[in-house]
Amino acid sequence: MTNPAPGTGSGDASDATSDDVSADRGSSAATDDAPAPVRLPREVYVLVGASFLIAIGYGIIGPALPNFAHSFDVGLTAASFVVSAFALVRLLFAPVSGRLVTRFGERPTYLWGVSIVAASTILCAFAAEYWQLLLFRAIGGVGSTMFTVSAIGLLIRISPPELRGRASGLWGTSFLLGGVAGPVLGSGLVAVSLRAPFLVYGVALVAATVLVYWQLRRSDLASRADEDDAPTMTFREALRHPTYRAALTSNLTNGWVVLGVRMSLIPLFVAAVLGKDETFTGLALALFAGANALVLLGSGRFADTRGRKPPALAGLALLAVGTVSLGLSENTWLFLAATVVTGIGAGFLNPSHNAALADVLGSKARGGSVLAGFQMAADVGAVVGPLAAGAIAEQWSFPAAFAVTGVIAAGAFVLWLLAKETLPSKVGPAEDAPAERAAVTRSADSAASDD
Repeated sequence: MTNPAPGTGSGDASDATSDDVSADRGSSAATDDAPAPVRLPREVYVLVGASFLIAIGYGIIGPALPNFAHSFDVGLTAASFVVSAFALVRLLFAPVSGRLVTRFGERPTYLWGVSIVAASTILCAFAAEYWQLLLFRAIGGVGSTMFTVSAIGLLIRISPPELRGRASGLWGTSFLLGGVAGPVLGSGLVAVSLRAPFLVYGVALVAATVLVYWQLRRSDLASRADEDDAPTMTFREALRHPTYRAALTSNLTNGWVVLGVRMSLIPLFVAAVLGKDETFTGLALALFAGANALVLLGSGRFADTRGRKPPALAGLALLAVGTVSLGLSENTWLFLAATVVTGIGAGFLNPSHNAALADVLGSKARGGSVLAGFQMAADVGAVVGPLAAGAIAEQWSFPAAFAVTGVIAAGAFVLWLLAKETLPSKVGPAEDAPAERAAVTRSADSAASDD
């Protein structure tokens, strides 16, 4: 059948029909080619579930550990050192954990780390002497830093770049909720036995290990994270990036304020200045956690859409104002209001600087030392913060101690002002450029040395 000659009515009708069909097909193709909404992969939720089990278990042993150590007929200093030894070993072993991540990958290091903490915690339940309890807790610190550093790296590698803030917020929320629920359960278990919380925590860690292994054993995303040919970024290379330097200082602030001063100085301030008991202290800490949890997910979404810098700056500003206000509080209502402000600040900060760390490293790069440095900053703050703030409060005053804490947050605020925005949609598609450039630079240097 021949086509109608051009210019005839039949030909015009045929052309019109053909155009309509083409348009329909084009519309259908456009619909089919429309990108599906990006969602967090299943692997992120697996890590979130495991982190909740770990956090709730850590909270379970909190009420029991000092008293359990004291039951071996040792003094208060020795009993307290069992708690400090865990944090000290975490800090000292962090560089080694970074090298393990670089050498073996995130997933194996994570599983070995959680397994070590599980075994050491169960052994704590059967400790017959003080030195055994101290040794087992120290070994647990080794495993703790292994799974913490590798978990951050694994989360970076499996999260879509445009959802890193939300993934970090979800992960942080799971730790927070587990940390709130854990002490409640632990207080009940202590009534049964001082050893019972350690057994329950050990079982929770075994469950977390099995969950992650079983769910990620055939995961393409997790397997990609274990690839040996991934580019590597060193700590020195990361330090050249102003955003990484800002993230280090903000994580130091987070450790100083949230992990250190909040747990050590606030209870002392409540008793000495406000004249309240432990019940009021628990209420204040619960308000902090509640304000933090309410903000975490929303701030992660904000960091993914508007940038990493705005929520980081807002969080640090609120932390600075909130901590200074804590020391100046003359009544309970002002104190509780300042506690809420500080909790909101921490909620704004954490997803944004975690996401910025991920942007600097890139989802295709392996950087164990970069991750370890970031984690060490928080551990240094958690160890040094309570000691420094406590000494200042003892020598001068509580307002001075909280003011110094506010200055630490203000210093991080200045570095974030100078930092570069790293949100991929704002800086272009080459979100893995830093690590790739680092790998190219090392290759060029190696070639030059060979010549």
